[in-house]
Amino acid sequence: MANRHLARSVAMQSLYEWDFKGKKDENLEEIVKKNVEEFAPGMEDDSFVHYLVNQTVANRMKIDPLIEKCAPEWPLDQVTVVDRNILRLGICELIFGDYDDVPPKVAINEAIELAKSFGGESSGRFVNGVLGTIYRELGEPMKDDQSKNHKESIEEDTKNMETVKAEGA
Repeated sequence: MANRHLARSVAMQSLYEWDFKGKKDENLEEIVKKNVEEFAPGMEDDSFVHYLVNQTVANRMKIDPLIEKCAPEWPLDQVTVVDRNILRLGICELIFGDYDDVPPKVAINEAIELAKSFGGESSGRFVNGVLGTIYRELGEPMKDDQSKNHKESIEEDTKNMETVKAEGA
């Protein structure tokens, strides 16, 4: 399992446990540490797990209303604990993440894979639907999967071509 995918898996399991045990923020660090040891023994750098969990919990007051808005037929307390926390994690990466580090489509695909692995039969479709709606409402950032560096490279190439044309004319 790739390191980032494993980190997301451990983060989701930690959020699940935190949610299931009453959403007590003071227990979060202990839960994450235990889950890294149990589910990712030997993981050399667990900072991505901590980042994901802490960002998700810190922004849950912004994230949870988005789930309710994009899945109005499913009140948040009726969404399974697994699906709810996969959505929280995916939305956190989609809205608060660094697009050069994790492009939006990667964040969505990773959440769908977690849903397929840990959720029920229709979890993947449900997560895809909610995250896809949010992605479209955001204006489909990086729709063509071009990073900022790639865009700057294209702009530079275009300027160079204009300079060559001007010099040759």
